[in-house]
Amino acid sequence: MSIRTTVSLEDDLLKLLKLKAVETSTSVSNLLNNILFDAFREDGSDLEIFRDREKESSISFESFLQELKSENRL
Repeated sequence: MSIRTTVSLEDDLLKLLKLKAVETSTSVSNLLNNILFDAFREDGSDLEIFRDREKESSISFESFLQELKSENRL
């Protein structure tokens, strides 16, 4: 299902989108849809990684810095 909407873009960004659309033989709408789908897929992937790692123990920056200093690695 497609719904028409209005989006305000900076002039340079619109020019870039139009050039990319011509270069890839697609429409600006298809290009924007693909860009948005990719961005949301990436967000979903990031959230999955966060869920997988949420049970890992964490260490503060200060603690890690002290650990590196005490091991003469910094």
